[in-house]
Amino acid sequence: MLDDHSRYLLGLTACADEQDATVRAILTQHFRQFGLPWHILTDNGPPWGSPGQDLTALGAWLIRLGIRPWHGRPLHPTTQGKVERFHRTLKAEILRDAAYPDLVAAQTAFANWQTVYNHERPHHALALAVPASRYHPSPRPFPEVLPLWEYGPDDIVRAVIRAGQVQYHNRVVYISRALRGQRVALRPTPTDGVLAVYYCRERLGTVDLHQPALTLDRTTGDPAIGV
Repeated sequence: MLDDHSRYLLGLTACADEQDATVRAILTQHFRQFGLPWHILTDNGPPWGSPGQDLTALGAWLIRLGIRPWHGRPLHPTTQGKVERFHRTLKAEILRDAAYPDLVAAQTAFANWQTVYNHERPHHALALAVPASRYHPSPRPFPEVLPLWEYGPDDIVRAVIRAGQVQYHNRVVYISRALRGQRVALRPTPTDGVLAVYYCRERLGTVDLHQPALTLDRTTGDPAIGV
């Protein structure tokens, strides 16, 4: 987990898997220590994203925390160029010629190298300063209880049912299974008959009521960033 501005390495963890529970626990630890970011840029693989660009449970959790998930464009690893560059450094300095017998040994090596990376190793992108000299924790504290999001008085609020759908005027539209039991808001857009769908402050896409079958058009939401 890297800070985009300073290149400060907030966390480098040896994990047995990449499941939602594992990733969420590690993120919680970092958020408690360093505060919440406004955005987090990841790839499209699970648990961060899904092949169909559907929202994942981890993504929904981040949105509830007030963190906007950004995903790199599929098959464009340069979107996460800073992370790719970091991975090359990591492999060259502690992975390429090492064989760790278990996760504990790997984590010990990671922790020692993290100290060197943040406090001793000059970074070319920082004019040879070290990341620790540029990093400041976020002032946004991690909430131990997820806040209840309140929509506006003019929003059309609907609960997402078990199948990941909402109902509107006796019609059904699929939103996301990750939002089962959560509330979303439908808001009119300047285009007649087109509603924008929001979860908390995140726009998920639009629904065109003129179509015979209602579907969520995710391409009309904010695009993934790229370079």
